[in-house]
Order: sequence, then structure tokens, then C-alpha cells
Amino acid sequence: MILDGKALAKKIKEDLREKIQASGKEVCLAVILVGEDPASCIYVRNKTNDCREVGIKSLEYKLPETTTQQELMELIDKLNNDSSVNGILVQFPLPKGLDEAAVVRAISPEKDVDGFSKINIGGVLMNDSDCFVSCTPAGALELIKASGINICGKRAVVVGRSNNVGKPMALLLLNEGATVTVCHSKTEDLASVTKEADILVCAVGKAHMITADMVKDGAVVIDIGISRIDSKQVGDVDFDAVSEKAFAITPNPGGTGPMTRAMLMFNTVKAAGLL
Repeated sequence: MILDGKALAKKIKEDLREKIQASGKEVCLAVILVGEDPASCIYVRNKTNDCREVGIKSLEYKLPETTTQQELMELIDKLNNDSSVNGILVQFPLPKGLDEAAVVRAISPEKDVDGFSKINIGGVLMNDSDCFVSCTPAGALELIKASGINICGKRAVVVGRSNNVGKPMALLLLNEGATVTVCHSKTEDLASVTKEADILVCAVGKAHMITADMVKDGAVVIDIGISRIDSKQVGDVDFDAVSEKAFAITPNPGGTGPMTRAMLMFNTVKAAGLL
């Protein structure tokens, strides 16, 4: 089974558009881009297109690479206090010299649609439905659940322990009743752990590190990692080989990427009080 993130993301965005239209309320997302990082520019453009599809007003703030920390903080404070703005997103990575952690702390938790703040991460820990869940793990979980795959009682392995993907992914699976193991760069004999997984989530960013011999027959494999080989996007999983063994697997691209952006739209509509 191929877990089609594009198809599910399209459905989610259509549902959100209907909710906005039915409410008659304007929903607004403010996006801040500092500098001219090519990948960030593409991501912001895609998010703007998503907003247009869903019917969300998108405010774009494109700041020069010379922007100071104080100038960035002043803009965030202005947006925090603007009642017409429901969500605030600062595109990472920021140019060298700017403090990303301070930026995350500065965004109001009620407008933190990326789900990066301590309060929202803590909400995931407490299984609080009112919090904003980090978009990538939220999208991955939604993709699993929408495909009718049972999580409760299964053994899940998450490879990667980042604050915004690996750790919240593990918590989400735990909240769904899975028995979860988190692996990382210090894990000894990684293959012996991944081969035990009924659900294997890979979020490292190392091309094709997960090979067929590391995967259990009939496993569900979620590939979140992004790398480039000859300008072509690939994931952490050797898709061609692993797909022969897996019961279900995400393509990369076309799997978790579209779902990440769809969940950003979901969080923004939620921030507007429509969900």
C-alpha cells in the first residue's frame, strides 16, 4: 500500500475551505521570511499557494538578511498583538546570527501554528487536544490513521530525536497506544531495533539509510527525511527495496511533505476557532 500524502492533503484542504466558507470568518496566517535561502523561498511559496487553496489570507513579510534580532522580535510582537492575525510562522533556518530559539519563545502559543513552543510541545506530552501539534509529525500520524492502520498495541520505532519531529512523533504514537522506541546517532546496532518495528518512522535526513534488511516484513514505513542526490529529492528509506517488504509505505516526495503543509493549514484554521 502506498500512503498517498498528496491525495489526503488535498481532501484535508478541501474540508478546511468548506469550514471557512461556512463560517463567513476571515482566517489569516502571517509568514515571515528572512533572507533569500532558495529552499526557504520555495517552502514559503508553497505555503502561500496552500493558503490560497484553502481560503486563508496570507500576509508575507520578506525581510533582508541584514535584519537584526530586535527588528525581527518587534515584528513578531506586532503580529502577536494584531487580533486579525490567527497564526504566525517564521520560516527556518534563519540567517546566521539570529537566535531561532528566542524567536520560537517570542511567538504567542495561541498563534504558534508550527507547534514549536514549549507550551504546545508540552500539550502533546499531556495529550491535550487544544494544543497545536508540530505539523510534520501531525501529518504523518494523520496519514497512518486515515489509511485504516491500527496503531494501538503495535511496536513503533522512531529514528530521529529532533525537538520538532522525532520527539513529538514518538509522543503522538505513544498517545495512540503504541509501544515506542526512539533511536538516534548513539543507538547501537540500529538494524536490530528497526527490524522489530510494526511501524517504522524515519526522520534523520540521511539518504537511503534504511535498507530492506533493516525492515520487518509487513511493516508500515513512514519516511520523513529529506536529502538530495543529483538534485533529486530522496528520503531516509531505500523506497524501491523496502516497498517490496512493507505492508504500507510513504513515497518521498509525495508522502509526508504535502501532509506537513496541510496540517499547517489545519492549525491555522484551528487557531481561528473554527475547529
